Amino acid sequence: MSDHAALTLPRTAPFDAEQISALDRVIGASNPLQRAWLTGFLAGLDAAAGKAAAPAAPAVKIPLLILYGTESGNTEALAGRAKQEAARRGFSARVADMADTDIDALKNAGNLLLIVSTWGDGEPPQRAAMFYRALMADSAPRLDGLAFSVLALGDSSYAQFCETGRVMDARLEALGATRIAPRLECDLDYEAPAQDYIRSLLETLTPDAGSVIHVDFHKSSDVPSAISKATPLAAPISAHHLLTSSRSDSATYHVELDLAGSGLTYEPGDSLGVLPENDPREIAALKRAAGLGEDRSIDAALSSRLDIATLTPKLIADYATLTNDAALADLSKDEVKRAAFIEGRQVIDLLESFAHQLSAAQLSGLLRPLQPRYYSIASSQKLVGEEAHLTIARLAYESAGRARQGVASTMLADRRRAGENLNIFVKPNTHFRLPEDPAASIIMVGAGTGLAPYRAFLQEREATKARGPSWLIFGHRTFTHDFLYQLEIQDWVERGIITDLDLAFSRDQPEKRYVQHALWAKRDALKARLDDGATLYLCGDAKHMARDVEAMLKNILGETESEGQDKLDGLIRAGRYKKDVY
Repeated sequence: MSDHAALTLPRTAPFDAEQISALDRVIGASNPLQRAWLTGFLAGLDAAAGKAAAPAAPAVKIPLLILYGTESGNTEALAGRAKQEAARRGFSARVADMADTDIDALKNAGNLLLIVSTWGDGEPPQRAAMFYRALMADSAPRLDGLAFSVLALGDSSYAQFCETGRVMDARLEALGATRIAPRLECDLDYEAPAQDYIRSLLETLTPDAGSVIHVDFHKSSDVPSAISKATPLAAPISAHHLLTSSRSDSATYHVELDLAGSGLTYEPGDSLGVLPENDPREIAALKRAAGLGEDRSIDAALSSRLDIATLTPKLIADYATLTNDAALADLSKDEVKRAAFIEGRQVIDLLESFAHQLSAAQLSGLLRPLQPRYYSIASSQKLVGEEAHLTIARLAYESAGRARQGVASTMLADRRRAGENLNIFVKPNTHFRLPEDPAASIIMVGAGTGLAPYRAFLQEREATKARGPSWLIFGHRTFTHDFLYQLEIQDWVERGIITDLDLAFSRDQPEKRYVQHALWAKRDALKARLDDGATLYLCGDAKHMARDVEAMLKNILGETESEGQDKLDGLIRAGRYKKDVY
């Protein structure tokens, strides 16, 4: 039967010929969402008029594809919760990862909720990159029958805030899809607005919302909360010491946390969320800049609930509106000047450059919530038991004439010691796991604290007596001062737990040598391992190290950049190229 025939009334329908012809024109041009709405509308009219409805045919569930693109797991978690809510409302909902989805799957999806984060400078998450390129390509299919909405996650401290969501939203429309609801752009504190958006979208798509039992996303208050961002574990610090030498210009600390009796568990590759506290000295300086002096009414909020450092375009705009400062308003509206001002500056610079007396409520209203910091766990519970280890590099630098410091890293390095507590929770990372086969070959590439998850991998392999080949390529600044976990690594080499080790200490020779140079030197061995089925891991700095390593990998794997990209894409599809970059 043709599609047209399937969307026309039978000639035996209880209408005259002219009515059948008119209805054929409406129904034949309608999409699944419109037909479902019409069904509910007509049923609602009958119900409102008190008419007894004829026995209803079995309800046709509204199709909904929930497609996510993720780097850290946030959009994946939202997609899972959206599916649960949609199922309760009677939808035929399914969740798909962009990494596992072909662009042609959108053509017959009916309705699409696309949830995607933005990474780095406006880039899609790594696992979503292939789907993103296919959507942007000239060969992308028309999507005229698709109804869609986009939920975009990002960080407003970046110039390209939610850029991936914006671009994908515009592209879907350009390919002929119909927008159900305006795009929502969420900042780091995304949970509540994202859940409200999903709930509203499902109500829009539900033909007869009055007959649906609505179930809230939030847990019932009488259900005990697990350890989470909202209810963290106060874990005692059982060990705290410097890993690098006192002469290193990249001070890095080893921190051990006691989990005894907490029931908290994790897997190698997972991260630990740390709830930070701001430096009291920086709190005092910010209060002085705001004209608050000795006002202590918001000290608790400034300590652990509000981000006193991050300067964003929204904060500048809000400050301009609050103060009615013409110069500040001009800065807010000029995108180029605003970006130049934000670069290297923080909230205190804004308050000092455009000084105004603020109340405690006004200052707190300008600041966004202080977010957890995530650190790769540097241990395996199979080896260390009820402990979790972290590898923390103290962040300190100068910009715009002022000394700056990392919020969590300096708290851990300077203001926490053994015996004190740290508020934590586990953030699983299912896309950065060891292969299930203990005999599988792994290649671990990392620099600096990017070594942390590999220490967990190697402890796991030691504990389970896995004997798959383990190749570690590690880089830092100097061998003498910055060789993290040197004795452990040398011991693992001697015992065959690390089967291959390549080091790249950038400052130990006149010409800097990084991990990508170590890869090039062993390019033939690298290709051979990958051809034999090895899984490749990359962990460390996203902006420089990860980009340089990927450029080298493309150069090694392909005769051209395009061929190299295709080879990397193939590894991603096979689950054999995994990144944890920050």
